[in-house]
Amino acid sequence: MEMLSGAEMVVRALEDQGVEHLFGYPGGSVLDIYDALFENSKIEHVLVRHEQAAVHMADGYSRATGKVGTVLVTSGPGATNCITGIATAYMDSIPMVVLSGQVPTHYIGDDAFQETDMIGISRPIVKHSFLCKKASDIPLAIKKAYYIAASGRPGPVVVDLPKDIQNPKEKHPYVYPSSVEMRSYNPTGIGHKGQIKKAMKALAEAKRPVMYVGGGAVTAEASALVVQLAELFNLPVTNTLMGLGSMPGTHKQFIGMLGMHGTFEANKTMHNSDLILAIGARFDDRVTNNVAKFCPHATVVHVDVDPTSISKTIKAHIPIVGSADTVLAQMLEAIRELGLKPDVQAMEDWWAQIEQWRSRQCLRYEKSDKYIKPQQVIESVYRITKGQAIVSSDVGQHQMFAALYYPYDKPRQWINSGGLGTMGFGLPAAMGAKLGCPDAVSVCVTGDGSIQMNIQELSTCMQYNIPVKIISMNNQALGMVKQWQKMFYEGRQSHSYMDSLPDFVKLAEAYGHVGIKVTDPAELDAALERCFSLTDKLVFMDIQIDPEEHVYPMQIKTGAMDEMWLSKTERT
Repeated sequence: MEMLSGAEMVVRALEDQGVEHLFGYPGGSVLDIYDALFENSKIEHVLVRHEQAAVHMADGYSRATGKVGTVLVTSGPGATNCITGIATAYMDSIPMVVLSGQVPTHYIGDDAFQETDMIGISRPIVKHSFLCKKASDIPLAIKKAYYIAASGRPGPVVVDLPKDIQNPKEKHPYVYPSSVEMRSYNPTGIGHKGQIKKAMKALAEAKRPVMYVGGGAVTAEASALVVQLAELFNLPVTNTLMGLGSMPGTHKQFIGMLGMHGTFEANKTMHNSDLILAIGARFDDRVTNNVAKFCPHATVVHVDVDPTSISKTIKAHIPIVGSADTVLAQMLEAIRELGLKPDVQAMEDWWAQIEQWRSRQCLRYEKSDKYIKPQQVIESVYRITKGQAIVSSDVGQHQMFAALYYPYDKPRQWINSGGLGTMGFGLPAAMGAKLGCPDAVSVCVTGDGSIQMNIQELSTCMQYNIPVKIISMNNQALGMVKQWQKMFYEGRQSHSYMDSLPDFVKLAEAYGHVGIKVTDPAELDAALERCFSLTDKLVFMDIQIDPEEHVYPMQIKTGAMDEMWLSKTERT
C-alpha cells in the first residue's frame, strides 16, 4: 500500500479526482501542501494576487467548463479573503471545493496566529464543510467534497486542513475512494411520473403558456431539451439572468430576459400567461417584483432539483423535484406517450399578441455623435466576436447592457454574479474561463468602479499569459448607484462619482499589457477590431461612455411584472 504524508495525500487526491487547475495563494499553514505540489506536474497551479480572485477564477472556470473549480489558501486572512467568492458561488449554485489551511489541531480555539474558525464563518454560504483532524481523513473528505459540490443543486464545499495533519515526516496508507455513499444525502434526479403527466396535460390545454428557464438548465446541460420542448409546443421562452444561453438568443421563440431589467415582451408575456413552465429557476425577487401581483392568471409548474426552492417564493400548483435534463426528457416522453398536442389556434393568437409587444422595440436607443452609448459597445463586441465569445461581467449597468444586447446562443457563454451581485467578479472570472476554454475568446465587460476591485490580477494575467479582453465602460461613476439616486433620491448623487480615476491605459501598460482609450463614437469599431485582432495579448479597452445613460426597461418597484419604466420619460 502506498504511504503518503497528509500534504502528499491532498495533492494526490486532487490528481485522482482529475483536477487540472488549482487557484491559490500560499501561506504558513499550507506550505507542506505547496511543497508537495512543487514536485507535481499534473496540476497547473495559478498564483493569484488576492484570495478573493482565486475563488472567482475557480468560479469562472467552473461556469465555463461545467467542472468543479478548486481553490487552495492558507488559514486566517487567506481563508477569510475567500468568503465573498464563496458566497458568490453559493448564491449562483456553482460547484467548487475550497481547501483552506488551519492552525495545528491542538491550537484550535486558542486564538493562535492566523487562526479563524473557517467552518463557522463559511457555514451559511457553503453546501457542506469538513474539518479533517487526522491525515487518514483527507482522501475520503476530498472525495465527498467533490461529490457534494457537483451533485444535486451544486455549490461550494470547504475542506479545512490543520497544519499538523499535513506533516511531511509522517506517512500513512493512502487509498482514494472510487465512490462515496452518504446515507443522509441522496439528491433526487428523476421527476415524479404522475406529476410530469399532469404538467404536460396542463401545458397542452393552456392557451397562453410560457417557458421560464433559469440557471438550473445550464447546470444540468439541458439546453437542447429546452429547445426541443419549446419547438414541439411552439412556446415562447424567457430566460433569467443566470439562464441566458439555455435558449439561443437568436431563436425566433426567445422573447428575451425577464425581470427587473427584462424586455417589455418577456415581462408582458409572463404577466398575461395562463401557464408558467419554470425550469431550474427560483422565482427570485429580481424576477417577480411584487409577489402579491405576480402573474395572477397562471398555473405554475415548477421544476427544480432543490425541493426547498419550490413554492419558497411563488406557490407551485404542480411541483416537480428533479434535475432539469432528466425531467425535460421525461416530459417529452410523456407527451409522446399521451399523444398530446398544443392548441394550434390558441398559440397563433398568443404569438400574435407577443409580436405586438415585441414591436414596441423596448431595447431601441438613440445614438449620439458626441457620446459612445454603452448599448453600441456591446453590439459592436457581439458583431466583432461573431457572437462566439465567453462574456464575463462585473456588476452594474454594464452587466445589464451585456445581458440585453449580446444574444447568447450557447449555454456557459454568459458568466456573471447574479445572486450576490459581486463587484470585482468579472476579471478573475474571465481569466478562469480562458484557462478552462483556452481556444475561446474570453471577454470581461466591466465598469470603472468594478474593475478596480480586483485589478491587481492584471499581474497574474501577465505571469500566466492569460490574454483576456477587458471592455471597461467608463462613466466616471458607480453607474447603477447613480441611476437609482437619479430615479429614487431626487437626483442627490451621494458618493457615487469617481473623481480620481487612474489612466487605465498607462496602468495596463505598466503591467505589460496593451491599453486602448476610446472617446469618439466614430472610432469605436476600429478600436475594438484592433483589440480582438491581438489574440495573444491582454487588451484593456477604456471606453468613455455617455455618463447619463440609464438601463431600460426597468420594473417599477412594488408593481406587477409588466409595470415598467421604458425610458426616462415613459412608463407602462
